[in-house]
Amino acid sequence: MAQVPAHLGAAVRAPLPKAGDLVDVGRAASVQFVRPIRCRVIRVLDWITYDGWCWLDVYQLDAKGDAVLRRSIFVRPAGLVTVHGARPVRRPPADRLAVSGVRRRSAGRRADGVWPAAGDGSQGVVVAAK
Repeated sequence: MAQVPAHLGAAVRAPLPKAGDLVDVGRAASVQFVRPIRCRVIRVLDWITYDGWCWLDVYQLDAKGDAVLRRSIFVRPAGLVTVHGARPVRRPPADRLAVSGVRRRSAGRRADGVWPAAGDGSQGVVVAAK
């Protein structure tokens, strides 16, 4: 966890999370989290708040650990529960090639290489296959 910036006031006693930390946010962090959520911290926002509180930019995670929502949350750092030993897992980028090694076709083009008509009475545009 990062050191508490001096401008946040002396009442903040708990260290702030740092980018990449995995935290459980529950009722101890803020009354709005009746059901706890697991989040990956993006950054601590330097907005002026009440003593003992801070704004965090986070990715809310689902049960598999995948980010499902980006949120800015107002919490007490003392109420955050850091999940130790859980660093982000680097996943390979989505496949750009299909399993067969053939490039996926464009989302709008049909398999026969014809783009759908634009609604203007035309029959579509034929695109030369590569």
